[in-house]
Amino acid sequence: MSPEPSRPANSRNLTILLSLIVGVIVGLVVVAFILLTGRLAARMYPAGGAAWRRVLIPTAGALITGFLLSKYFPNARGSGIPQTKFAIFINSGYISLKTVLGKFLCCSISLASGMALGREGPSVHIGAGIASVLSRRFGLKSDSLKHLVPVGCTAALAAAFNTPIAAVLFSLEEILGDMHAPVLGTVVIASATSWMVLHLVLGDQPLFHVPPYQLVHPLEFGIYAILGLIGGLGSVAFVKLLLAIRKWFKTFPKTSEWIQPAAGGLAVGLMGWFMPQVLGVGYDYVDQVLSGDFALKMVIALALLKILATATCYGTGNAGGIFGPSLFIGAMIGGSVGSVAHTLLPQYTATPGAYALVGMGAAFAGIVRTPMTSVIMIFEMTRDYSIIVPLMIANMISFFISQKLQHEPIYEALALQEGVYLPTGESREELSGVRVAQIMKTGPEPFSVALTVEAASKLLVEMGRNAWPVGNPTRLHGVVTAREIEENKSARALRDLVAPDAQFPYVHPDHPLSVALERMGAAGVDAVPVVSRSNLREPYGVVTLADVLNAYGVQREGAD
Repeated sequence: MSPEPSRPANSRNLTILLSLIVGVIVGLVVVAFILLTGRLAARMYPAGGAAWRRVLIPTAGALITGFLLSKYFPNARGSGIPQTKFAIFINSGYISLKTVLGKFLCCSISLASGMALGREGPSVHIGAGIASVLSRRFGLKSDSLKHLVPVGCTAALAAAFNTPIAAVLFSLEEILGDMHAPVLGTVVIASATSWMVLHLVLGDQPLFHVPPYQLVHPLEFGIYAILGLIGGLGSVAFVKLLLAIRKWFKTFPKTSEWIQPAAGGLAVGLMGWFMPQVLGVGYDYVDQVLSGDFALKMVIALALLKILATATCYGTGNAGGIFGPSLFIGAMIGGSVGSVAHTLLPQYTATPGAYALVGMGAAFAGIVRTPMTSVIMIFEMTRDYSIIVPLMIANMISFFISQKLQHEPIYEALALQEGVYLPTGESREELSGVRVAQIMKTGPEPFSVALTVEAASKLLVEMGRNAWPVGNPTRLHGVVTAREIEENKSARALRDLVAPDAQFPYVHPDHPLSVALERMGAAGVDAVPVVSRSNLREPYGVVTLADVLNAYGVQREGAD
């Protein structure tokens, strides 16, 4: 009997085995990360410690991590979610061991020193990196490698948040953008394994402790809708501020990159001088707010300060995530709304802690844009099913407001600031069937910018095309069309028609052929360049209308 049929089964068995191994290792690493950052933070700026420590420690920590990030670990900045997506959609699942170690080290220093950032996003990047490294050690190819990266993401989030179901949903909803992804079985295995490791080491405790909740009166649904509206507006303000600060700091000279994080450290330190609760992730104070033990002025101030502190810490290039701060901001917003509502309508409303809980989900849904994950995550964190309906109402309103006022989700917007064009949710749904990479031509070169207009016109006629890329084999300037040449006969060379920074139609290798057809039709051309997602000026090849039609089985007369 031929051995060929056994190969897929062997491959599946290896993938399942690796999912179990990844779950165990990632679970242990994330537990170590939690314990290390928590215990170091308690020593660095202890409760009741001198105020000067709350300024000096974050600034010094940011200086150290800034140097390490700039000199040794440039891919360890930020939360790690965009970098994980880069690995899947651009780098065929590759994340280096150096990046994994750098992420762990820099985030440990950053979070322990009081940066107003979270540990969950970095945990996802670390988990993805561990999965990538292990997969390469076992000799897996690029396609299998890309399938194991989400497994590491899921295992990390399951341990970091103690939410195995939400971890699976997040990997499908945000990382892959496909709720029907074929990796569902392996991510479930890794999530369950990592969660069991967490429980064996740290015990069976939810991340937050909340009193039992019950709906007091149907009028509360209206208040939860208002909470969703305010949570959505707060989410948009946070995202826009973070992106604006990050964009501004990117205009500074490259040589200042190592010291930029210190600006975030100093800013959060000065805030911590007056309000220590703004330092770090702040889960202890979130627990306090959920129990209803807070002053209204305090939670309003902390909501505003946390938005500013986290946006500044992240925007200046520190290592850390936004998951934890999103929950903190949401709890403060929800606590504020609940406190006002309970003061005005005590007989019709639950305690303010219930609103703080719903606010956490609303802010997460508005900032991270994963409404399903946020509902299940809050449920798993609190293990209180009765909060689900108010949570769904607030989450969906916050998500809708965020979509309308901030068109790009935060991780796509961060990628765009890096010049990387990640596939959107809509395009990822279409990434099945024949793709551009399967039919594009890699041999033909773009027209040189020095080519005369007359020569370009003759070449287009000989090729039977009405358009062709312009540039060189390593950098594109744009696309020239026969119509442009006809309308600009007085021009001498193509450099007179195509500017170096011209906009032009293009496709990426992972696009379906339907996208290539759509963009050809919109631009009125029969050939478009295929370019990198990380650099639109980097050409991979050319795809023509004839190529697309041939792939669909439609042979054009006279087509090459």
